[in-house]
Amino acid sequence: MVSFDDPTDLDAQALSTALHARELSCREVMRAYLARIHRLNPRCNAIVNLAPDEALLRQADERDAELARGVSRGWMHGMPQAIKDTGHAVGFPTTFGSRLLKDALPTHDSLFAARMKAAGCIVVGKTNMPEFGLGSHTYNELFGATGNAWEPSLSAGGSSGGAAVALAQRLLPVADGSDFMGSLRNPAGWNHLFGLRPSQGRVPAWPKPDLWLSQLATDGPMARTVRDLAQLLSIQAGHDPRAPLSLADGPRSYVPGSGATVRGTRIGWLADLDAYLPMAPGILPVCEQALQVMAAGGAGVEPARLGFDPAHVWQAWLAWRRALVAPSIAAVLSTPGARDLVKPEALWEYDSAQGLGCTEFTQASAVRSAFHNHLLGLFDRYDVLALPVAQVWPFDLALHWPGQVGGRAMDSYHRWMEVTLYATFAGLPAISVPAGFDGAGRLPMGLQLIGRPQGDASLLEVAAGYESLVPELMARRPRG
Repeated sequence: MVSFDDPTDLDAQALSTALHARELSCREVMRAYLARIHRLNPRCNAIVNLAPDEALLRQADERDAELARGVSRGWMHGMPQAIKDTGHAVGFPTTFGSRLLKDALPTHDSLFAARMKAAGCIVVGKTNMPEFGLGSHTYNELFGATGNAWEPSLSAGGSSGGAAVALAQRLLPVADGSDFMGSLRNPAGWNHLFGLRPSQGRVPAWPKPDLWLSQLATDGPMARTVRDLAQLLSIQAGHDPRAPLSLADGPRSYVPGSGATVRGTRIGWLADLDAYLPMAPGILPVCEQALQVMAAGGAGVEPARLGFDPAHVWQAWLAWRRALVAPSIAAVLSTPGARDLVKPEALWEYDSAQGLGCTEFTQASAVRSAFHNHLLGLFDRYDVLALPVAQVWPFDLALHWPGQVGGRAMDSYHRWMEVTLYATFAGLPAISVPAGFDGAGRLPMGLQLIGRPQGDASLLEVAAGYESLVPELMARRPRG
């Protein structure tokens, strides 16, 4: 076998290649990842409910025996994988970061997890998240907080914060997450990664109590390279009849070609929406530097205006969010004494929804429809719309959420991440790409690129083209 100093240094594509060429054994890979997890995870708290080493090494031996017989399950054969704790993986509790659900064992895998298992991954545990996935800051009373990969005393973002930190610290080769209001994009941006919110319906969700109305959250991939991201999306995506709103079309593979480029791409830079969105100092310049790189690579970049009242979007968003979040909170509040074990932000969502009527929700849906159609007009002029992926830099780990941004008071626990809701509300694909670092060169920030309806493959081509222009930026790694 070829000697590898540390298999965790490999990107997922190189790791898959080495495993299938039997230059590395699945046991060697599992042992290397477990050693890194045991060394770093106590500090960063990214992976929770880790399975016993012996059981995982036994599964790795089974994967090696299959390869010895010439049998591969797929691209992820033998790769360690931890599932975000919103997803079901049989044998592991699905806690949603709640003390009320600490022993909730699923009877079925979530569809995306089943597809990754079918492609050969070995589930080692779950990744940490905020309680019920609410807020872009990964902390809960069950497992504690997850610190940023670049500065553990600061927030990792969320709700896929554990996934992002595990990936950035090379505790996993790729990661899955979910995105309701930037939950894949924000932690990817704050941990120097690529995170894709796929088009609505691209990655089907099953099992779920509701298969018709819940349209704002989606599962999706996170990775250190665009190719790895696209490979994982190719595994997760695809129609399933049990998910009636899932997309039936799309390429079999989302991996961009080797000649991916930004040349000729028309990018509309929405910035802070004409000062509507408060921004912490330094964020817009970092994103504009990334856009300048794309312009130097042949993209056409110009300032753009949203042309739709974002305050109306926010109010309609609140109605939709309350309608979708409240039932999940209601399901646990039936337990005696549950209100004392649920965080205030979740109770606020539930209590606020009690006065939501059908007429108000229908009106909010009409605003959403109008907003979607309005964005279609912008895509007559632009191929991609660009926004920062966050409005603040990673903040203190002990802070539940920032009360002020850019000198303006935040009126809710999620108002400070308003910049991420536009792709979600319109059902569009959006990717966070690493934009750069703060003035001290210490904290990462991401640039959010929003694509046309169902334009996931084209968006990944643009991201791959950008990635090829910034090799030195992408080579940066957090302290391990």
